[in-house]
Amino acid sequence: MAERLKALRAWPDAVVLGLPRGGVPVAYEVAVALEAPLDVFMVRKLGVPGHEELAMGAIASGGIRVLNEDVVAAAGISPEEIDVIAAREADELRRREHLYRGDRPPTRITGRSIIVVDDGLATGASMRAAIAALRQHGPARLTIGVPVAAYQACIEFASVVDDVVCVLTPDPFTAVGNWYRDFGETSDHEVRTLLAQAAARPNRRVA
Repeated sequence: MAERLKALRAWPDAVVLGLPRGGVPVAYEVAVALEAPLDVFMVRKLGVPGHEELAMGAIASGGIRVLNEDVVAAAGISPEEIDVIAAREADELRRREHLYRGDRPPTRITGRSIIVVDDGLATGASMRAAIAALRQHGPARLTIGVPVAAYQACIEFASVVDDVVCVLTPDPFTAVGNWYRDFGETSDHEVRTLLAQAAARPNRRVA
């Protein structure tokens, strides 16, 4: 994916944002290859009760909430249930943001070329929430980069950002984890370690 994104090295204001937790190891490798700063952008999936792996939507920093109305309707989830789930996930979002970043302020987004990286796109709920939240900050460009994705998700995002890089779009897609040799859960410690290593890299661009 870094090879596909290498033209972005010419952007002096480029910043790579990983979606925690699984997107951060991928984003780290992209940031190293592009010699660009790395940061996290906080999003949380809203899982269907009893089937939490199925996203009915997502929330992101800045109070953004995105819902998949088809999933919500099919699962018969009430607005009150959604509010309870969203409030719980918002608490976790704030906890992780403090854990990962500490007192360090978020990277400036306004007027910059932003590359948003995740480990893959299935329903795209988390990425949609991230893009909606980032738009509020007025970036100059928005690019999405993922190693693997459902083809339809790539097509849908192409109309809302400047560029989409999906390295693999297998058919049938089934799930993101099916296309990794190792899809073990990324820990909070790993996220913090990678962010610290990125911040300590010499001759990096200034975030």
